[in-house]
Amino acid sequence: MSQECIAKLQTATREKLRRFNSLRAREVQPGEFWDVVVVTAVDEQQRDAYELQIRQKLHRRELPLGVHYKVFSDPPGSKIGNGGSTLYALQQLKDIFGKALCRLRVILVHAGGFSQRLPSASALGKIFTAVPLGDPLYQMLELKLALYVDFPSQMKPGVLVTCADDIELYSTAEDESVRFDKAGFTALAHPSPLSVGTTHGVFVLDSNEKSAHSEMENISCLRFLHKPSVDEMRDAAAVCKRRSGCFALSDAEFVYTDSTYYVDFDTAKSLLSLLKELEPLDCEVDAYGDFLQALGPKATIDYTSNTANVTKEESGLVEIRQKIFHLLKGTPLNVILLNNSKFYHIGTTSEYLFHLTEDVALRSELGLLSSAFSLHMNEPSSTGCCVMHSVLDPSCSVGAGSVVEYCRLGARASVGGRSIVSSCWVSAGLSVPDGVFMHSLCVNDEHQTRFVTVVFGINDDLKRSVEAPAYMEELKLFGYSLAACVSHWGLKKEVLQFSGDASSCSLWNARLFPVCSDQQSSFSRSLEMLQAALRGSTFSLPKDTELMSVREALQCKNLQQMLKFRQTLYEDITQRTHNK
Repeated sequence: MSQECIAKLQTATREKLRRFNSLRAREVQPGEFWDVVVVTAVDEQQRDAYELQIRQKLHRRELPLGVHYKVFSDPPGSKIGNGGSTLYALQQLKDIFGKALCRLRVILVHAGGFSQRLPSASALGKIFTAVPLGDPLYQMLELKLALYVDFPSQMKPGVLVTCADDIELYSTAEDESVRFDKAGFTALAHPSPLSVGTTHGVFVLDSNEKSAHSEMENISCLRFLHKPSVDEMRDAAAVCKRRSGCFALSDAEFVYTDSTYYVDFDTAKSLLSLLKELEPLDCEVDAYGDFLQALGPKATIDYTSNTANVTKEESGLVEIRQKIFHLLKGTPLNVILLNNSKFYHIGTTSEYLFHLTEDVALRSELGLLSSAFSLHMNEPSSTGCCVMHSVLDPSCSVGAGSVVEYCRLGARASVGGRSIVSSCWVSAGLSVPDGVFMHSLCVNDEHQTRFVTVVFGINDDLKRSVEAPAYMEELKLFGYSLAACVSHWGLKKEVLQFSGDASSCSLWNARLFPVCSDQQSSFSRSLEMLQAALRGSTFSLPKDTELMSVREALQCKNLQQMLKFRQTLYEDITQRTHNK
């Protein structure tokens, strides 16, 4: 990527942030911003959590005002995927706004799910993940709204569909703008290496349309491939040759991959009729793979029976895909090629750490800070780390590659390298080792307020499961077998229990973490367990200590108390900053 392209991308991004900051805390004018901002949630409990946080943001005047902010939860029962969430969100929008809906500009952000790959976002939602930027501090919601701030004024009424855990940056020439004004679907496309295409959606473009070789091009799409192999990309003629001009990639060959798409309201009505045909929806539908593969003149029905990329194969999925295909077949798929663009995914602990602490490109493009809205240690000891919305004693230290968010750290407390410490109260003198994840949750336990601090290795796989506790040797915690860790804590393998489905035993539902009366002792107790496992020493929990899994802690989480802790930090930081 040339220095000219980098400079254009940086300038364009900073201008979007400036525009959004000018809209925060004021009433927006018609056409100036989104009419409706929709966030989807996996269930009613998550919806309540999201609504509470949005209300607080509006109270603190952190968002544009005069906008309809809506949170829609999936219906109870089977998981329905982000495609199902899209359909139900459209139905709820129609129920609320009626005929007026066809005059509105809507952004729909998919934020449902339990974020097992980034558990610090599990309780309060990945759309509310902090970003070291802005004053007041940004979360992913503000960042998404900022990066798309130009779209509402350039689009016909309709719905823009996007996800909560990715970031798209782009630039266009001065006389160009991203416009969503065509019938059907219009998708953003980013030049990507072939290896990236194997894990994303890939567009097969109409080669007969002349290329302008500019930063932005509008082109028709013949068909859409979902997570194709390199051979499939080549066979479908999806592979492009390197371009001249301001272009994000230096690869000789590349493909255009997906991110966000727009649907006009006539097409949205088709999707609503699809919902009536599919109800009750009892399997996961993908808003990208299952919708977009039906589009374009060269789309075929073959994909409907390919379940290789499906995490859980359901009996009715093929039939549902066939109905989607027949209903959407013939619908145009327009593509906006953003040739000078970057796509970043922040959905795992490793991605989160890298992008917030090491990624020089993203840091320069967005203007990310090492310390954002925090009171903390002396600057020399904070090199290469990220501290957000936290109060740290000046004698604290945080290692390179680590993120500390929504925390309070006492005198001489330290955090090792490449660790995540989230929503914790760390007592004086305690040391968090390298490469660990620690996150405190407030829970309601037998009508009392209690605290649980979960602790894992950064690279632990919380989703991996075995079919019975007898196989717990196969589960790895901090790089050791779970059985070995349990033995260091004075627990017999037979005593360890798993919550939920007895045939699916994982780190996510293992009852490992002590329930404590206050936040500080909760952190200290879990830290002692971690240190014993790492040192190979023994640690005995006090008699009759109750143990919880992450799954259980989330089911009985006390959101008000967790947000109250954040509010206390907010007041401390604000007061002490103003007193300087």
